[in-house]
Amino acid sequence: MIEFVFMLTHHDRTVDRPLDVYAEIRDCGLRYVGFKDIGASVAELRAVCGQAHADGLEVMLEVVSVSKEDELKSIAAAAEIGVDWILGGTHPADGLAVLAGTKARYCPFPGRVIGHPSVLLGEIAEIAESARQITALDGVYGLDLLAYRHPSADAAALTRAVVQAAAGPVIAAGSVASLEQIAALDAAGAWGFTIGGAIFEGRLPGGPSVGGQIRQVLAAAGRPAPRPAAPKAG
Repeated sequence: MIEFVFMLTHHDRTVDRPLDVYAEIRDCGLRYVGFKDIGASVAELRAVCGQAHADGLEVMLEVVSVSKEDELKSIAAAAEIGVDWILGGTHPADGLAVLAGTKARYCPFPGRVIGHPSVLLGEIAEIAESARQITALDGVYGLDLLAYRHPSADAAALTRAVVQAAAGPVIAAGSVASLEQIAALDAAGAWGFTIGGAIFEGRLPGGPSVGGQIRQVLAAAGRPAPRPAAPKAG
């Protein structure tokens, strides 16, 4: 069984009016919802976080800012917003300093990540060693792995190597767009995966509705969504 994180994001940005979009899918049976640090204001993200928490969900913010300065500002903002998990970023030691005293679960990127949208570079062995080093840092909870954002590595083999090297859960993020990819990540030992853009583009079974696709992905992840309540008689 693998966890599914629905991201309110497209093209590595939080979608417009994220709270309105969340309101349309809040009854789909999700356990986790997330957004990026680019594309929406802190106030908008705080509103989504507050509503998701009220609904019993855990909330993740993924940091995809390119500069170190913007990354650390986003990590500080994530702590202010009150998210449960902070994913991404490429400066884990500095991120830990910003998060000192907070309860957020911190899962940076392993390997060499560049650009926006983010791309992962390096040999599998190098990325696995990066995963080992990062998760050895006190305060790092797990990793945010761009398994399907590598230009040449086999995503399943990459994920398996990182899972074996890491001392914590591995979330596969970015460009997951099929049930076959979900099954491969599950078999490789990933704790979870994120999908945003592929659902907004209607690329998953259950479309064209966003909610229909979320339910199909939950079922593929081994977590079928609750059935809608039957209409009352009479």
